Amino acid sequence: MASVGMPDPSFLWGVFQRVDKDRSGIISDTELQQALSNGTWTPFNPATVRSILSMFDRENKGGVNFNEFTGVWKYISDWQNVFRRYDRDNSGMIDKHELKQALTGFGYRLTDQFYDLLIQKFDRQRRGQVAFDDFIQCCVVLQKWTDVFRRYDTDQDGWIQVSYEQYLSMVFTVV
Repeated sequence: MASVGMPDPSFLWGVFQRVDKDRSGIISDTELQQALSNGTWTPFNPATVRSILSMFDRENKGGVNFNEFTGVWKYISDWQNVFRRYDRDNSGMIDKHELKQALTGFGYRLTDQFYDLLIQKFDRQRRGQVAFDDFIQCCVVLQKWTDVFRRYDTDQDGWIQVSYEQYLSMVFTVV
């Protein structure tokens, strides 16, 4: 992902204070969800918010402090840049063709049927396309599953053989 320079710390501090509604010094998942926009006038995907917070909440306190929030800001900004790059028609949504271009750009080689499955799974509005927050979630989940798969694909041929218990272990490390 292409990186953008960070905004002035005083600007970020002002944003942090506006988002931290309960003045706890910690932004919770609920506060972050209310502050984020996916461009569709629907609430930001709660699973995406939880995923992002879990990446940056280094002390497992259920939210992020200001220093961690600056990482969240950069992470979301980087994803916005990726999203805009692949949203070729500037619709504010990623359709199947655009998703295929994005994931191919990330190095994935998947079938059209699998892209249909991704759209079905991550299209919360059932319009045949994914919003910004769902695009992040799709990419994060796909990367997590890919990482788990690669641990078992020791000869890197795209095939694995696992026992039932290994399979369950794979599933529960991701969910």
